[in-house]
Amino acid sequence: CSTQRQTPTHPPSVPCRRSAAHCSRLPFNPLDSGPGCSRWASRESLRLEPLADVALLPGEERVTDKDIIYICPFAGALKGKVFITNYRLYFRSNDDPSVILDVPLSTIGRVEKMGGASSRGENSYGLDITCKDMRNLRFALKQEGHSRRDIFELLFRYAFPVSHGLQLFAFLSQEKYEENGWNIYEPVDEYRRQGLPNDKWRITFINEKYELCDTYPTKLVVPYKASDEDLRRVATFRSRSRIPVLSWIHRENQAVIVRCSQPLVGMSGKRNKDDERYLDVIREANGTPKLTIYDARPNVNAVANKATGGGYEGDDAYQNAELVFLDIHNIHVMRESLRKLKDIVYPNVEEAHWLSSLESTHWLEHIKLVLSGAIQVADKVSSGSSVVVHCSDGWDRTAQLTSLAMLMLDSHYRTLRGFQVLLEKEWISFGHKFTSRIGHGDKNHADQERSPIFLQFIDCVWQMTKQFPTAFEFNERLLVVILDHLYSCRFGTFLFNCESVRDANALRSKTVSLWSMINADSSSYVNPFYTVESSRVLYPVASMRHLELWVMYYIRWNPRIRQQSQSPMEQRYRELLALRDQYVKKLEELQMSEDPSSPHLTNNSTPSATSPRQRITHLHTPF
Repeated sequence: CSTQRQTPTHPPSVPCRRSAAHCSRLPFNPLDSGPGCSRWASRESLRLEPLADVALLPGEERVTDKDIIYICPFAGALKGKVFITNYRLYFRSNDDPSVILDVPLSTIGRVEKMGGASSRGENSYGLDITCKDMRNLRFALKQEGHSRRDIFELLFRYAFPVSHGLQLFAFLSQEKYEENGWNIYEPVDEYRRQGLPNDKWRITFINEKYELCDTYPTKLVVPYKASDEDLRRVATFRSRSRIPVLSWIHRENQAVIVRCSQPLVGMSGKRNKDDERYLDVIREANGTPKLTIYDARPNVNAVANKATGGGYEGDDAYQNAELVFLDIHNIHVMRESLRKLKDIVYPNVEEAHWLSSLESTHWLEHIKLVLSGAIQVADKVSSGSSVVVHCSDGWDRTAQLTSLAMLMLDSHYRTLRGFQVLLEKEWISFGHKFTSRIGHGDKNHADQERSPIFLQFIDCVWQMTKQFPTAFEFNERLLVVILDHLYSCRFGTFLFNCESVRDANALRSKTVSLWSMINADSSSYVNPFYTVESSRVLYPVASMRHLELWVMYYIRWNPRIRQQSQSPMEQRYRELLALRDQYVKKLEELQMSEDPSSPHLTNNSTPSATSPRQRITHLHTPF
């Protein structure tokens, strides 16, 4: 296969030659295994064929295995054996070299029976499996004796444990890591890093028992002039009691990003003096002439929300505020857009009509609107004006906008650990509904709450890394790993809808954090081109001409794309860095072996001026 550029202009064509690489995982696919157990699985595993070529995770147990035919869309029908554990589906073909499939069961969104006992035609009887990670799997079995019944029932049971009263896989894992990833984010420490509290803003513990708002975190930053009683009154006028609270403050100009939900204006145009005064206090905190309220919704949707008791901040009530609608569509529109995208990228890419097909999905158009909105937020704050951001309930589009704006404004969030803090803070602690949007362990694939909001955010981050290749400490692999474990349920990081439910399920003590695994191998996720620029604000170009389809994620199951997991330039640069480190080490060893009285080792006022390490580390390649 020839090398293919990652642009929507030139789609990858799909060869159908038979190769182990065609169906095995990407070289950097992190889903190596996962845990889970049951007494039934323990007894059955004693009678199963050894699974020699894959290491089970601590806590992962075999459930069954079966001879089966995998209908590979790239290599045709492949005979082999499928192994099912309480974490994954693992298929190995009988060919040499073998074709491998390794799929965490929680990545499966739907399992359906294909054909019936009277079906005619080769390989027409079996199972159709739809996955959440942009691929579908089809297996064929022999038609005699209800041969698929047992495997269908087991797959259905272990892929959708919540629907069967079973625990999610993360609660059965026995993985151990040196670092506890749950400690990566400490709210008070993060607010202190931002310079909070100060004479204008304070940290309140009013929500310590989730009594003010059950979908907010326990520690909130609010205006110093607002009492806890003021907060309670404001909560009555905001959807789900999600009051305006600080997400980020600019160290120099003290402008802030505040997030919340829509006001409960309703059809009658209700007003709330406490809410109006509260927003004015936010405006006054840094002397902003006019507070800008960014409503993520299209204007027509915000007006329609009045019929269900919601609405937006009107000019008459909020006279010191300016309302801007960002025209980002709702979860249902985004779900349909991703469905259309999947149709054109898996399994085959139609080259003849690629541009028109991609345009018809509107996926990049939605990415553009989200990025454009975040740029407006970041630009306003950078210029010294405070902003309020909300959508309907403040946990979907709001999280996209605040976190992307913070990524543009604050270089700390562009580091490997800082990005983990950003996700923990703006997405996890502030109540993005991961369970509802992803459907962890739930068989109801048609649930209208499902939507790729977090995937869309990660796509926007990837777009930024493409436009600013030296500004991010982390690489593309990190983004892919995060998305894969968004679905896998191997870790507890993305489970449940909010902090109160996580606490009720003792998530931090009973599951492992994804950051434990990532930080145990942090070098694998580092961008070799990264250059520290602490004060730089990033303004990506949110133009359709500059946005690309993320081929290495959406089309990665295509065997042609799999061969492009790392660019030749990045690979060569890594080799040069490794070579440099070797020479530095040799020079240091030579120095250490010299006579201690050697002038090279004497202390002086400029000890590093002649140091080989100092000379070498100052030779940065100017990207």
